[in-house]
Amino acid sequence: MKEINPKETSRASAFELWMTSPMPMVTLTKTFDITHIVKVSKKRNLKLNMLLCWCIGKAASLMEEFYLLPVKDKMFEYDKLAINVIVNNKKGDINSCDINYNNDLSQFNKDYLSLTQQVADSCESIFNEEAMIVGTSAMVATELDCIVNQYTDKFLNPMVMWGKYRKKLFKITLPISFQFHHVQMDGGDAARFLELLQKEINNLKL
Repeated sequence: MKEINPKETSRASAFELWMTSPMPMVTLTKTFDITHIVKVSKKRNLKLNMLLCWCIGKAASLMEEFYLLPVKDKMFEYDKLAINVIVNNKKGDINSCDINYNNDLSQFNKDYLSLTQQVADSCESIFNEEAMIVGTSAMVATELDCIVNQYTDKFLNPMVMWGKYRKKLFKITLPISFQFHHVQMDGGDAARFLELLQKEINNLKL
């Protein structure tokens, strides 16, 4: 991670326009067809949340915007991504866990299982300061149409959120909300990410 001059990036104009905005976060929601990935999860006995997190990391890794993070009046550039997941710990509370994105799904799965178990047992969060964090939050207690996260300067990273998936005959759908900082990307970039995410979900292979 390094600080860079925002005027020398593709986000120079956006930095000037939105960096001082009191509410620079934007949320888009898309309903995804997750039929294939649910089948993979059940057939291979893999956690669906893990598979979704890997697909999110894969799609994000294909876009340069995800490696840039605006903070106050500065811009930072990262050379790797990590996926943050919320873990229910043994005390009945929650903690955060940052898991490095790895293009190797098998390795990502191993890291996901070991780190989330460590956090659940220790009740201590694991943070990665060297990676660009893509936040996730799965609230599967009920079906949700849309999730709008809190707008705060404490966490300006992109955030992907969802609830319980829906079964309709031979199709399984899941509305997913994507929150992003307008300096980091435009609405069109965010829409492209959602399209890439659907492709990764459709094309997931082991």
